[in-house]
Amino acid sequence: MKGVSYRTAVRMCFLTCAATVAVGAYAYPRGVPYSLRPNTLQAFVNYVTKTEAQNTDSLRGGPFLCVDGLQGKDRTEVFAKLRAGEVEMRRLSVVADGGNAEVPGGMIHDWEGIVFIPGAKLDDVLKILEDYDHHAIYYAPDVTKSRIESHSGDQFRVYMQFRRHSIVTVVLNTEHDVTYYRDSPVRAHSRSSAIRIAQVDDPGGPKERERAPGEDDGFLWRMETWWRMEERDGGVYVQNEAVTLTRDIPTGLGWLIGPFITKIPKETLEFTLRATRDAVLHGKAR
Repeated sequence: MKGVSYRTAVRMCFLTCAATVAVGAYAYPRGVPYSLRPNTLQAFVNYVTKTEAQNTDSLRGGPFLCVDGLQGKDRTEVFAKLRAGEVEMRRLSVVADGGNAEVPGGMIHDWEGIVFIPGAKLDDVLKILEDYDHHAIYYAPDVTKSRIESHSGDQFRVYMQFRRHSIVTVVLNTEHDVTYYRDSPVRAHSRSSAIRIAQVDDPGGPKERERAPGEDDGFLWRMETWWRMEERDGGVYVQNEAVTLTRDIPTGLGWLIGPFITKIPKETLEFTLRATRDAVLHGKAR
């Protein structure tokens, strides 16, 4: 730049780039909606159907926990990691006909994690998980609002508002159908399905409004989860598999929303398991 020192030029370039990022992070979530297409949704339904079948089969006769299928050194290392308070995570993929699931216009994220809660009882864990009126406390800041909308026996209809952040911040109003199953005095599992997900613009502001589900920025279109809990070894193992559907990464915007779409599913599940462990250990159940 003529008449400008090198240091000043670098500083001006840095400020320009920072402003561009700030504008992009603010403007993108309010851009043109990216519609959920029927063939994208059908691909997700097909994937979940296969996942459901695998989970049902393993409940009937396979290892109840994912770590129980490990052998030798791998098993020893993973159980040592769990005893140390860490979360064991792995990415899953349902493979059909020898190939990977294809999702036109979208991406499927399938993550499974497990954590060990020493000294806990199965009922301690269930009290936390079923206490949806206080999930905004247990799972803050990821959950900002929560409440039970209806409850009958082991079935729940719940509302939760999620806040997700990775360069951009997205707030989502969600509703879920959840059913719990007591398999034995020391085992339980649950199945949760998000029946409504709506992105919120200007959350908490004067122009707050929901976008129509499926007519938004595609950060989270669908979510299905499977929990398993087993009391043994002086505590409780808590396992969660979450399968979510997002939009694909648009050309030229990978730097902005790529981290959100690819990192958030794993980070959210890991945080959920850690928060569950902490809530049980600190006796937070109301």
